Amino acid sequence: MPKLTINGEPVELTDLDPRTPLLWVLRDSLNLTGTKFGCGIAQCGACTVHVNGTAMRSCSVAIGSLEGREVTTIEGLSPDGSHPVQKAWAQMNVPQCGYCQTGQIMSAAALIASNPEPDDDAIDSFMGGNICRCGTYPRIRAAILSAAQEARQ
Repeated sequence: MPKLTINGEPVELTDLDPRTPLLWVLRDSLNLTGTKFGCGIAQCGACTVHVNGTAMRSCSVAIGSLEGREVTTIEGLSPDGSHPVQKAWAQMNVPQCGYCQTGQIMSAAALIASNPEPDDDAIDSFMGGNICRCGTYPRIRAAILSAAQEARQ
């Protein structure tokens, strides 16, 4: 069974089918319920986590493929909410229902890590796979721009 690091802690997973999606390992085996189930086919982005710093849909990543990798969930992004994206989300009052927000935040954090000065087109392109049923896209964009600016300081 795979050995990996989740939120900075080494984890050895035993007695799991290696085809089990990471999402269910996080939620059911490790009780990290911040990562949400949305669609189960990697289309909505609610289940986004970072694998070695890259935003990935945890519903479509088999746990057996993660040997030696580093996984970061919303719980590990910043436990005290001090990550620039988390702070901007609160300041801009982004969430409405909030269901998609952990995936949105994880994608936004990956965007800013890879592109510290995103413009509207870069945000739209990178975040396009994250669906918000409430339509808070203008606030999401504003929060990403604000977080990117804070991260650069």
